[in-house]
Amino acid sequence: MPAEIFFYHLQMQPLEATLPVLLEKCLEKGWRAFVQTGSEERAHVLDTHLWTWREDSFLAHGLHGSAHAERQPILIAPQGVPAANEAHVRFFVDGARPDEKLTLLDGLERAILMFDGSSNEALQAARVSWKALKEAGYPVTYWQQTPRGGWEKKA
Repeated sequence: MPAEIFFYHLQMQPLEATLPVLLEKCLEKGWRAFVQTGSEERAHVLDTHLWTWREDSFLAHGLHGSAHAERQPILIAPQGVPAANEAHVRFFVDGARPDEKLTLLDGLERAILMFDGSSNEALQAARVSWKALKEAGYPVTYWQQTPRGGWEKKA
């Protein structure tokens, strides 16, 4: 069965506010997550952010290339780095996208593409990815942020 593909349209809150909540939900399901960023710099920024994002939360995670990366419940890496932690869910953020052959989706339960609604470039890239994934037979759904920061399924 192909991975479910969720498109998350960030409009009300930035990635730094929404990604940790979604990662917590993955861990609650017993899923490992792989967060693929558009650059090495953003991978390091998100790594630091996840350690400090909320005082009452602990999101165990690691950065690619670190010791025991394969054992991390959440692993963060830039585009082009393979998921070493046998992830169930792959997040594509900050411009990262599935490869053209869609091999990055093999063996996943779910893939989540998060894109900035205020960026025309990000919106266009999401549309291109939506079309390619739908044509390839993946079940795709579109989620839009609500004013309170939750998510509403739109398509």
